[in-house]
Amino acid sequence: MRRLVFCAMGATLALIAAPAAATAATHDGATLAATWSIPFIGMLLSIAVFPLVAPKLWHHHFGKIAAAWAIAFLAPFALAFGFGTAASVLVHAMLEEYVPFIVLLASLYTVAGGICVRGNLHGSARLNTGLLALGTALASVMGTTGAAMLLIRPLLRANDNRKHVVHVVVFFIFLVANAGGSLTPLGDPPLFLGFLNGVGFFWTTVHLALPMLFVCAVLLAVFYALDSFYWRRHDARSAFLDPTPDTPPLGIDGKINFALLAVIVVLVLMSGVWKPGIVFDVFGTHVQLQNLARDVLLVVVLLASLVLTPKSARAGNAFDWAPIEEVAKLFAAIFVTIAPVIMILRAGESGAFAGIVHAVSDAHGKPVDIAYFWATGLLSSFLDNAPTYLVFFNLAGGDARTLMTTDATTLAAISAGAVFMGANTYIGNAPNFMVKAIAESRGVRMPGFFGFIAWSGAILLPLFAVFGWLFF
Repeated sequence: MRRLVFCAMGATLALIAAPAAATAATHDGATLAATWSIPFIGMLLSIAVFPLVAPKLWHHHFGKIAAAWAIAFLAPFALAFGFGTAASVLVHAMLEEYVPFIVLLASLYTVAGGICVRGNLHGSARLNTGLLALGTALASVMGTTGAAMLLIRPLLRANDNRKHVVHVVVFFIFLVANAGGSLTPLGDPPLFLGFLNGVGFFWTTVHLALPMLFVCAVLLAVFYALDSFYWRRHDARSAFLDPTPDTPPLGIDGKINFALLAVIVVLVLMSGVWKPGIVFDVFGTHVQLQNLARDVLLVVVLLASLVLTPKSARAGNAFDWAPIEEVAKLFAAIFVTIAPVIMILRAGESGAFAGIVHAVSDAHGKPVDIAYFWATGLLSSFLDNAPTYLVFFNLAGGDARTLMTTDATTLAAISAGAVFMGANTYIGNAPNFMVKAIAESRGVRMPGFFGFIAWSGAILLPLFAVFGWLFF
């Protein structure tokens, strides 16, 4: 931890010494040096590297590490531009983006965690493909986190008599934990951030429906062929050697949570349709009444789920708060440290990241859709797809009205890259690691970080190459 503190202090000193217009009276992105992105890069690299090289340190101190990087930005920013300016940036990051993001994610996680599918099935190729297709369809309704937490345990129970299960979990991550969430803001965190920034609720439903169907249909077909091969060659003989034959009959506990899921959908839709025009000014951040009402009522839904769900349902799911606690702490720091990056990107060619603008634009300054798709996707693979989406959303101009109309294909490319390629690594999307941990707790020997990349490199990257050529 001491080394981490020293690194954060070094980043702070570097920022203070940077020629980032420390004497300027404004924090306009055009005046900020690229060194202001150090805390953001450090935060994302910590998420990627610490779990691999120092898992125990990360497990016990990830909250402190995240806080250290947030301070590494806020402290020098306050010295350079004043405490009031730094406070307004912090309030904006929290109220405008982080709080709505984490409230929705927590409500989906809690409500989905109260639905327990009990009983046992036999994991044939048809059944497994059907469960993956069901999870893929549910992901855009109840979120990739909710759908993954709902179905991963029944899927593992269905296959606990089979020798080869790794590929089942890998394709579950590809489909249910990622690609399936591409049709609504409820599906995946990047799209909800787009919704918070003005993208229409059903915009992705219309513009990503065909791309999503293409990707998911190909993946389901490949999975069925691979699972059928393993079934015929190795697993058919063990079909009736079920280690859990005495489990309860097939059924669902915690059905009340389906109604609460419907309430969540209505609340999110309400915040996009109801425009009363009432705005509260909180240290320069405009909090709209409809968004405040949505978040308060989502918390009420979360509490209702805790009260109304039978204890047996959560016990059957081995429900606990650790995954959402980790996401809450890490994303708090991410949304704070990404603030100067977004300011610089909004400045376009006048900002310190003009080179990135040129890399995804043609000679006339027009966006190159295929470049946005691959740039957003590859960064989403190794960082986290939610802040990566936000970065490229702002790089493309940050104006939702223009992006939904004139530059619709560019926004589609950014959205598809962030959602689909979050499946390339374990760290691309929050549910990936959750699914891996649950599978390993059930005895599945999941591939390591680079082993999973080998799976995605062999299956996803060729698919995305064809996908990009077809659609962008």
